[in-house]
Amino acid sequence: MSLKGCGTALVTPFSRDGKLDVEALRRLVQFQLREGIDFLVPCGTTGETPTLEKEEYAGVIRVVVEEAGGKIPVIAGATSNSTARACETAKEVTTLGIQGILSAAPYYNKPTQEGIFQHFKAIAESTDLPVILYNVPGRTSSNIEPATVARLSKIPNIRGIKEASGSIVQQMEVLTLVGPGFAVLSGDDAFTFPLMTLGGAGVISVASNEAPGLMTRLTHLLLQGNYEEARELNARLLPLMQANFIESNPIPVKAALAMMGMMEEVYRLPLVSMKPENRAKLEQALAAQGLLKVSRGNPSLSGA
Repeated sequence: MSLKGCGTALVTPFSRDGKLDVEALRRLVQFQLREGIDFLVPCGTTGETPTLEKEEYAGVIRVVVEEAGGKIPVIAGATSNSTARACETAKEVTTLGIQGILSAAPYYNKPTQEGIFQHFKAIAESTDLPVILYNVPGRTSSNIEPATVARLSKIPNIRGIKEASGSIVQQMEVLTLVGPGFAVLSGDDAFTFPLMTLGGAGVISVASNEAPGLMTRLTHLLLQGNYEEARELNARLLPLMQANFIESNPIPVKAALAMMGMMEEVYRLPLVSMKPENRAKLEQALAAQGLLKVSRGNPSLSGA
């Protein structure tokens, strides 16, 4: 399985009655495939996973795997602050036809680095699939330090990290300490350009929900060493990357996809709709990319 380029941290569409909107999810995956995305990541933070029931969780993964049809890898989220529960989830999703697992550091518990190491070691031992670490201390209050990443990278099926520490220095340290076969992926769209110029493998992206073709092109330009063209495209995409985090993810990106006609704008509490002033800024960012021209019947990136 290649862990290079752009993977989409997929949103989970809901219908107006609050149930999983399977048809909207199918449309979203087909949109991603048509635009050339490299891999898909359902049931992560952007997918509102903490609010999904167990059957819904498995249902989302099954739909994504079915629609992907083996054309691109599917890496499913499997996170818990209980190591036993995280291992149980990893075992369950392993049976659903996915190609890898993404698991965030334990949240709320605030374990030591040794605790983090043992947590991920246990998850890796619970599945034969590749495991991608997810470091997002802004949400977990639990930073996977570079030395711990280096230790974990020696476990054969721990194959990479989604790095969202917000520190380019930490990301450089990780790149220095791990081997060439270990994929360091950006967990922040806005860090994609600097991380990949330093040797990162790609990004697990929020913005690629809306602009999969453009975000994939950005990563491919960087992998090819075409930094000048990548710099121009990055500058073009930056306002959209920023607008997606004007409120807590995935509120803006779901609002954006609703504006694009891809799905209903429905959240599960505790997430709520955007403030009107922020919605206006988001709409402006989408319009600048030509993304408001996307229609429900025929999604395509007219702005690409």
